Amino acid sequence: MGKTGNRKPKRINEVMETELMEDVKSTVGRKEAVTGTSKGKLCRDSIRSGGEGKRGGEGERKQEKEPDKEKKPKEEKIPGSCRNIRLSFQRTVQILSAAIFNGYVAGFAQGKIFTGKAKGLCVPVLNCYSCPGALGACPIGALQTALGAGHHIPFYVLGFMLLFGVVLGRVVCGLLCPFGLVQDLLHKIPLPKYSVPKKIDRPARYLKYFILLFLVILLPAFLVDDTGVTPPLFCKYICPAGTLEGGLFHMAANAVLRGLAGILFYWKLILLIVVVLASTMIPRPFCRYLCPLGAFYSLFRRFAFFSMHLEETKCIGCKKCEGACPMAVEVTKNINSAECIRCGKCREVCPTGAITYRKK
Repeated sequence: MGKTGNRKPKRINEVMETELMEDVKSTVGRKEAVTGTSKGKLCRDSIRSGGEGKRGGEGERKQEKEPDKEKKPKEEKIPGSCRNIRLSFQRTVQILSAAIFNGYVAGFAQGKIFTGKAKGLCVPVLNCYSCPGALGACPIGALQTALGAGHHIPFYVLGFMLLFGVVLGRVVCGLLCPFGLVQDLLHKIPLPKYSVPKKIDRPARYLKYFILLFLVILLPAFLVDDTGVTPPLFCKYICPAGTLEGGLFHMAANAVLRGLAGILFYWKLILLIVVVLASTMIPRPFCRYLCPLGAFYSLFRRFAFFSMHLEETKCIGCKKCEGACPMAVEVTKNINSAECIRCGKCREVCPTGAITYRKK
């Protein structure tokens, strides 16, 4: 009895111990599971937070860069803004030459022409002797005056013209002539533009050679009036550059001259208006059809030091050069045509760089 009573409590204790051990194991398993899931969550949260941190870092970097952009904003191109104006090489040379050839500023202020020693020298361009700022003589005017007054060959004037023709040729027309600059600026006015049909354009170009031969050379040399002196016929009856540079200014500044204005002045004023209106619609109409100095320089196109060159291997036949040419030269066929004024506009628009200046 005593032995069995002692064994039962031992068995009960063993059973209770085993149950307690299983309870402990189960609770430990639950805790490990909970801690595992929490660790997984923590890992996922850390990964997410890390990704968000990277994104946040990139965002902060972008925000740091954005103030720099705000400090240096891009300049917007505004049509008509002075900031967008960039003078081409041609326009720069034209403005400088016009300022040099007409550098007598006091003449504009006083309404008088320059009479210094430099007036005895010919400039290479069509620049009226009567312009208040003119520092030199116009070669066409000087040639007519010498032929009409003395009726002899003016070797001095012809020497100047030959020198300019051989050294520069029609570069004078494209880069140096003030009246060429006036026509180029007039053509910038936003009015309808037209191209002259070849049937009219080609024959009309010979008119400037007729003016050179008859009005500038033959008639002054052989025509004699009662005084024995032949006036410069081209300057007197046609030249719109003289009307613009000299006539209008002196008429505006001198009341006596305004009272003496007659049919001749109004005739030349009409010619000037026609040339001005034509220049807004057609590139360089005076240079194409009327200028005797351009006709003279065109005779030296084969001998002039400066010429244009077309590299045929680079040419792709796009004809952009011909579309840009103010003298309507067929660049791809004859780039050094007698009508080419060496302005360089064909070279500027050529996409392959096939056109260049060349010195002989």
